[in-house]
Amino acid sequence: MEAMLVPNGSSNATILLMGLRRGGKSSICKVVFHNMQPLDTLYLESTSKPTTEQFQSLIDLSVMELPGQLNYFEPNYDSERLFQNIGALVYVIDSQDEYLNAITNLSMIIEYAVKVNPKINIEVLIHKIDGLSEDYRLDCQRDIMQRTGDELLDLGLEGIQVSFYLTSIFDHSIYEAFSRIVQKLIVELPYLESMLDNLIENSSIDKIFLFDINSKIYVATDSSPVDIQTYEVCSEFIDITIDLDNLYVNEETSSKEIKSISYLNNGSILYLKQMIRGLALVGIINNENKSEFSNNVTLIDYNVNLFKNGLKKMWESSRISD
Repeated sequence: MEAMLVPNGSSNATILLMGLRRGGKSSICKVVFHNMQPLDTLYLESTSKPTTEQFQSLIDLSVMELPGQLNYFEPNYDSERLFQNIGALVYVIDSQDEYLNAITNLSMIIEYAVKVNPKINIEVLIHKIDGLSEDYRLDCQRDIMQRTGDELLDLGLEGIQVSFYLTSIFDHSIYEAFSRIVQKLIVELPYLESMLDNLIENSSIDKIFLFDINSKIYVATDSSPVDIQTYEVCSEFIDITIDLDNLYVNEETSSKEIKSISYLNNGSILYLKQMIRGLALVGIINNENKSEFSNNVTLIDYNVNLFKNGLKKMWESSRISD
């Protein structure tokens, strides 16, 4: 097997992106991790060889994309070593295409993967749903889940946990899916959620996300349910803040940490503050007037700084344990 097909060490959380040809794997990588506009992915050529991307955030994340036309169970590929060193298998199924062959291929891969790596997370993206009606999306998801379950039972695999996500690169669904996938690879996630819950309890913030600024993946959030519209507003606030900051950057302010507050027409307030390693904390405060918020902003800043210090200590501790 080629050396580039093997993850670069166990310290990295590694995601293996697989699926049949033209399923949308390369488009997903370009949009999520390289900020490519979705329409520009129409001109991407099909991937002909394995590629690996490295990203440094709260965790050091590797994303490996494998071409759909290659057979990784041939003798010249060290498939056992490959699957032993990944945290999550992400399989992309094109919902707008005939997907029976994809389900069979997925089941064979799962059978092999769980044999050599029982702890692997199996994640399935039911992709390109933007071309389907709302009702047909759910029907498609139920059909794929049912057929995958039947295939696994036929292979004698019971109790295998497989997560399914409806995704498209033309909305925030792909970011939401990858956020949940990445969170499963963060060992410290329960502590992060507890810290965020504590921050909410001691501040007037209603919902908090800890975002990777580059990809807009949220690596953690508090324990309250995620509302997709709230997530979208907080995610887009990052881009707005960065764009405005770039307009006024100069030599004296280039090293200054980013902080931004915005008052929305519906009475909500957005709060953003830069954290460590390319992360940003974004919170939304509902139904609070400007005067009340002005009285609370000092307390919020104080508590957010405490959280940032705790985040730094957590990351430094994880480096030592590695």
